[in-house]
Amino acid sequence: MSSPRQTPQHPAPPATLARLPAFAAAAYGDLEALADGEVRWTFARLDVEIAAAARAAVALGVRPGDRVALWAPNSRQWITAALGAVGVGAVLVPVNTRYKPAEAADVIRRSGARVLFTERGFLGTDYVEALHGSGEDLGALAATVVLRDAGAGTPPDGVPVHSSGHSSAQSSVHSWEAYLRAGERVPERERLARLAAVRPTDLSDILYTSGTTGRSKGVMTTHGQSVRLYDSWSRLVTLRPGDRYLLVNPFFHTFGYKAGVLACLLRGVTMLPEAVYDTDRILHRMAAERVSCLMGPPTVFHGLLEHPGRATHDLSALRLAGTGAAAVPTALVERIRGELGAPDVFTAYGLTESGGVVSVCPTDADAPTLAHTVGLPLPDTEVRITDPLGRVLPAGEPGEVQVRGYHVTTGYLDDPASTAEAVLADGWLRTGDIGVLDARGYLAITDRLKDMYVVGGFNAYPAEVENVLLTHPAITDAAVVGAPDERLGEVGVAFVVTTEPVTAAHLTAWTRERLANFKVPRRFTTVAELPRNAGGKLQKAPLRRAAREEREERS
Repeated sequence: MSSPRQTPQHPAPPATLARLPAFAAAAYGDLEALADGEVRWTFARLDVEIAAAARAAVALGVRPGDRVALWAPNSRQWITAALGAVGVGAVLVPVNTRYKPAEAADVIRRSGARVLFTERGFLGTDYVEALHGSGEDLGALAATVVLRDAGAGTPPDGVPVHSSGHSSAQSSVHSWEAYLRAGERVPERERLARLAAVRPTDLSDILYTSGTTGRSKGVMTTHGQSVRLYDSWSRLVTLRPGDRYLLVNPFFHTFGYKAGVLACLLRGVTMLPEAVYDTDRILHRMAAERVSCLMGPPTVFHGLLEHPGRATHDLSALRLAGTGAAAVPTALVERIRGELGAPDVFTAYGLTESGGVVSVCPTDADAPTLAHTVGLPLPDTEVRITDPLGRVLPAGEPGEVQVRGYHVTTGYLDDPASTAEAVLADGWLRTGDIGVLDARGYLAITDRLKDMYVVGGFNAYPAEVENVLLTHPAITDAAVVGAPDERLGEVGVAFVVTTEPVTAAHLTAWTRERLANFKVPRRFTTVAELPRNAGGKLQKAPLRRAAREEREERS
């Protein structure tokens, strides 16, 4: 059991992310900050590398407030490029590595990014060629820096690239090495002056939502918000100096970047970045690097637990495991503690518009509490549950989760209408999630407003059905969506991942014993895996399409 007296004292955090590398160097200097392949840096060395990247940004012409996009997988270059640019007042715009060129170009153009950091050859893709040859409008993009090149080689540094799109700016391509060399002529005093000019209220990043309900929106966050939030979060989840944190969550995602990179710098934790999640590799690296912290969606932990070679790897260093989703089975929490040997387990809830975190369930909570709630709101964070008319509901009543606090976004970039819809005039953020607060103040997320469907006049919430399905011994993952029905208007359709064959008739009978009849899915489909985005979030749109198409084939 953890307690306040066991929590080590940490130095007061810096005022801005620009000051974070130097803060970490001063606080944790000789501790290992990063292990990436053969490269191992202390916090003191990491500060030096980030300072070099900051001078390079100045040499390239990056000005305070300029947007710099980063379209690349997890690596030490990602970390140094991002924090170097942010350290001289630039605004970071991470781009999803799964995006197609048109999607990436849309974010680059709408954010106004003037510089792009990317790669050549990641998973066989030349991101530079894919983007500049896509015919897409790249807006104000003026320079591209290739962090790593596993392809045919970067063109001579500074050579213009003529996009076949409609960009008004001519973009040049630079290798990472040449980018850093150019920074050598920038005086250190100029970098320090730029660093000192960054204020807590300045924008630090614009993270684009996944766009599951339409066009993605750019969520704006300030330096002060991120520092304060992840100082609080890292304390609550018990990160501490000397921990070794396997960073499998992608850095382009709020959680990967902020609960990963920023939290490690704040707490003196070693970063072990992983570019691609592969269970075989993860098991090997967890044993070889004595990993003590692992965080990810439930599928990451299911993969480890079910891997046939797990017992041959020494995972005894693992002490902290973090996960979160609408449905986390109690059995999964128990297996993480019992079979993976991690005594400290937490669940959490957040969204990009809240800086990535709203609540955290304590690491010493019992398994049912961890599985069925996402814990207590963060300090200085308010949570309320409201009905469709905005009236606040009492404990135990489900409704929309609304959040108010210092970390709620300042708004969506260039989208005042969406900002006004999401962030109410008195500062409350409408999350679009359905939840319940219990008598203790613990929050449970039960569904998304948009996922609810109506069966014969009765509201059905998929997450409730999914939670029941996940208690079946043969089901490891489940998703339920609503599909049109001539008689009832809508019915539930379940997609399940199983460890052994299970018939639809059996599952129908099994769920009828546990749910009201209108909640029982009318169809069950077994799939190899459920569609999830890079952050582990379940993507229901393709499942809805599949359910509709299946109905059409049957009719």
